[in-house]
Amino acid sequence: MARRARRCCEYCQSQADFATAPFSIDHIVPIAAGGASDSTNLALSCQGCNKFKYTSTTGLDPATGAVVPLFNPRRHFWADHFAWNGDYTLIVGLTPIGRASVAKMHLNRDSLLNLRRVLRSAGQHPPRS
Repeated sequence: MARRARRCCEYCQSQADFATAPFSIDHIVPIAAGGASDSTNLALSCQGCNKFKYTSTTGLDPATGAVVPLFNPRRHFWADHFAWNGDYTLIVGLTPIGRASVAKMHLNRDSLLNLRRVLRSAGQHPPRS
């Protein structure tokens, strides 16, 4: 799982090597909603993203107010829905899925912005593809 995710949270791209808490395995579709416990429904997630996503599979696109699916790392490509801003501190949602995921999972929370700044100055951010 960690190798497939390049040891990064599959949502916010935080690197497990620099995390203050262990990463967890997220059920993309929760078991309670019929999700399976197999590799097609599991994602490596930092504690923050896991906490904010919780059992959600949809979110509100802040640009349109529409309810849309959240980013699914088994079905979607990160770069199709997200981009980094110029200094690589903010994740920008490019699509309704991206915007809703940024908002729902707080992908630009203060702790991540601070970590990204420090890692960028040390040449460790963004993570290598």
